[in-house]
Formats: sequence, structure tokens, C-alpha cells
Amino acid sequence: MSRHSSTYKESYNRALDMIVSGEIRRELPTEVALAKQWAVSRTTVRSILNGLQDAGIIAWSGRSKTVLRKPRKAEYFPADETESVAEKIPSMFMEHVFAGELNPGTTLRETELAKTFSVSSTAVREFLIRFSRFGLIEKKTNRHWVLHGFTRDFAEELFTVREMFERAAFDAFLRSGPKAHQLAIQQRAEHEAILDNIASDYVLFPRLDEKFHRVWIDAFGNRFVRDFFELISLVFHYHYRWRKQDELERNHHAVIQHLDIISALEAQDPMAAQAAMNVHLRHAKETLLASAMWDGNL
Repeated sequence: MSRHSSTYKESYNRALDMIVSGEIRRELPTEVALAKQWAVSRTTVRSILNGLQDAGIIAWSGRSKTVLRKPRKAEYFPADETESVAEKIPSMFMEHVFAGELNPGTTLRETELAKTFSVSSTAVREFLIRFSRFGLIEKKTNRHWVLHGFTRDFAEELFTVREMFERAAFDAFLRSGPKAHQLAIQQRAEHEAILDNIASDYVLFPRLDEKFHRVWIDAFGNRFVRDFFELISLVFHYHYRWRKQDELERNHHAVIQHLDIISALEAQDPMAAQAAMNVHLRHAKETLLASAMWDGNL
């Protein structure tokens, strides 16, 4: 597999995580075992092993795959390079609507969106069909779609479901133990980097917020919760009608709240982590209701 593919890059990062975590002390498992663990083909596994060897992280000779050193953060592929086309479309769509400040009633055409995103019309259509379940867009004749309004009742109903699902996932995550918690703790550096340059980097927070919450959502292993989270994150992180004047302040507070959760996980204090999560969810709801521009009340 090409080293430029998102599947290769995502799996390569997983290989680095496996080595960093100490799960592998000296020798990597067989190619068959790695293919099963990473859910990729043996061809992709061999490409990853070649990449690790080229980087001097392992020495690979026949069946022997010896770990020489732990990877450095700079050797990971950036998150936006590990996403497939299907994974990128939701964010591209909401960023397109957000940047264009499109109003309710705006017509969206599949062919135009496909050209804007440099993806196939089929990929765009599949996303729009899935996203239409929220009621924010509706399919019309002649293959075009229409944006609908975002009401306060809609937001409150949406948040109620989000809170129910996320609390269940986070509770399970806390019970999973310190080893699983490392997936969240490892994101401290990314949060601190945004905090250090908050005046300019606050715009980077939505993607990091989604990545952070996805740790326990994915670990929960419930396909319905995961599917719902993918859609709900678009509304909360890329909603096209946020008031922009307090975006920096909102994101600043949220970064600090994430770091409070991380600190509690580092201290192995589940009660403190739960309390920090409660603060974060309460803040998320308050800012949603206070900062969104509601139809009929612009």
C-alpha cells in the first residue's frame, strides 16, 4: 500500500502508539498478528514495517522485528492526514457552511460540493443522506439540498441525547483503568500548545475537541453511540451559526476543562475526572444556548 494513503498513515501511527506504550518490549509480533490487530492487509503491515525500519525505530530481518528505540512525537503523521475521504467530508461540509455564513433556505448541490471538496459526488451524497437525519438539511428534487433552521428546541433535544450517551461512555472509560486512560492523557501536549497560543490557535480547538471526546466514545464500542457522535460533533463543533465574537473565550475555557480532566486521569482520581467532565458538559450546554443565533431571533 502507498505510504501516502490515509489507511497506511493511521495504521503507522497505531504502530508507534503500540511501541510508545511499552506494550512491545523487544520484538514485534508476526505479520499475521499485526494485520489482525490493526485490521489491515499483510501488504499494509509490510509497508509499515519498512517505514519503521527506514526511520530507525526497528530492525527487520526475516521474522525478526526488533524494537530499537521509542518514536518521537514529530514522527507521527498529523491527524488530518490519517482521515479517509469519507471521514473528511463532514468537517469540510460544516467548515464550508460556516465560512460562507449560509442562511436557512440556502440551496446546496451535490456536484458543486463535490467539486469544492475534490471528492466524488457519490461520497458527498452518502454523507448528505446520513446527515439529513438531523433535520438540518432536506433533499429536494433535481438532486439539490436545502439548509433548514436551527431552533433552540432542536439544540436542547440534541444536547440531552449527547449528554446521555457521553456520560455512559465516560463512566465506562473511567472503569477501564490507567492503561486505557493514556489515550486521553497523551493529548495533553496538543492542548497545552493551543493554550500557549490561544489568541491565534483557538480556531484549531474544534478538531482537538472531537479527537479528545472520541477516546471514550470509540472505547465504548457501541455502534449507535459512535454513529450518533459523528453527526452530533458536527453541530457542536462546526455549527454554521455560532456568534464569532466570543469564540476565543469559549474555546479557551474548554481547553482548560479538558486539561482538568487529563490531570485527574493522570492522578488516577476517577471522582475528580467525573467532576471535571460534569463541569465541561454543563459549560458546553450553556455556551451552545447562549452563543448560537436562533431562527427568528437573529
